[in-house]
This record gives sequence, structure tokens and C-alpha cells, in this order.
Amino acid sequence: MKGLINSNLGFSSLKKRGEILELINPSLKGIVVYICILLLALSSCKSTEETQKESLPYYNSADFTPNWYTKKQLDTLDLHKIADFSFIDQDGKKVSSGNVKGKIYVANFFFTICPSICPTMTKNLLVVQHTFKNDADLLMLSHSVMPATDTVAQLKKYANHWKIDSQRWHLLFGEKEKIYALARQSYFAEKEIGLQKDKNEFLHTENAFLIDKNGHIRGVYNATLPLDIENLVKDIKVLKAIE
Repeated sequence: MKGLINSNLGFSSLKKRGEILELINPSLKGIVVYICILLLALSSCKSTEETQKESLPYYNSADFTPNWYTKKQLDTLDLHKIADFSFIDQDGKKVSSGNVKGKIYVANFFFTICPSICPTMTKNLLVVQHTFKNDADLLMLSHSVMPATDTVAQLKKYANHWKIDSQRWHLLFGEKEKIYALARQSYFAEKEIGLQKDKNEFLHTENAFLIDKNGHIRGVYNATLPLDIENLVKDIKVLKAIE
């Protein structure tokens, strides 16, 4: 650099950044430009990662590919939503899509005499009930896949056994065909294979779903795993913070 810059010439007199580069050895210019591009790329990646950590993806298909969107995109895209529904809960009350409109909720599918995954799911989901017991804006919906036997009385017995709060957690039954259609086509409860199944084929899944205030799927969890339940609780808090 010595000899290239006149001692009487200070950087303060350079009005354009381009003039600084003219004083740099040509062999260094490429390195400087490369470093600048690299720093810019790293900054962009970091910003994207931070945005994703602070938000939650949207799931629009049965393969559960996570998608993140900008606010501008959300204003124009027609995203997948849970279809309208109307069922009866353990207290004999009608619970419909109108009851969850504008609320965050967790949904899953079970049946009361299930000897395997259902008791584990229910036990784990009690963590969600306990964590948000005073939160009127969070609901839980458990749909029976054996509505012929899971009557109001049976669902009430199940709710009492597990100490389920009927104000926050609704055990639902209705027409089997409608429940199965909702499970497979709206929640993608059995993923892609569920879309190929006949309506009479039995539905059984360990998945629980986090639904936002607009009816979009924002999380999918294995409700038999405590770690997934921990992630569900964390994601509910994130969703509550951003909505």
C-alpha cells in the first residue's frame, strides 16, 4: 500500500467507496469482494433460520412437507384448512368448527376400548391440559374412530377416568363416515396411505395435530412419545406468541 497512496491524501477525502478499491492491489480486490458476498450470504441464512425458529411451518399435504411463508404470501395463498365439522362430546353437547374458530387447538383420534396406543396418547396429552389449564383460548379435540360403541355415556366414563376437563377437552363422536373423511382428508391422519384407504377400513393413528386460529395445520406429533408432547407444548407457546 505504501507508495500507492499519497501521504497528503486521507481516506476522508475519498467521496466514493469505489475509489478505495482503486487503491487496493488488484489481487486483493477479488478476495475483498468474495468476503463481502460470503458475509452477506451467511447473514441471510442466519436471518432465515431465526425466522423459522420464531415461527411454525404450515402443512398442506399428506406428506407433511413443512412450508414457511412471508406475510405477503399468506395474504394471497389459499392454504389447506380443516374442513367444517359438527359432532357431539362427552357431555352430549354439539361441538362444531364454530367452537374452534379463532382458537388454537390440538386434535387426535382414538377409541375408548383401545388397549394399545390410545391410553398412552391420552396420558401424554394430559400434560397439554395441565400446562394450559387456565387458557380459555386453547382447546383439545379427541375424535372417536369407533362411534358406534363410544356413546355419550362411554365417553363420559372415559373422561372421568382420565380426569379430563370437559370445558377444554372434548371427546367427540358422530357419523363414522364423516369422522373418517375428516381424519384422512383434512388432518391427513394416516399420511399419504390414508388417502388410498377405503372408507370402511379401520383408522388408527398415534398422531396429534396442532391447528391454528385459522384452521391450518401447524404441527404434527407422535402423541405416544413424551418428547413429542414437550415439542407440542413449546410449539403451542410459539403459536400463541405470533398469532
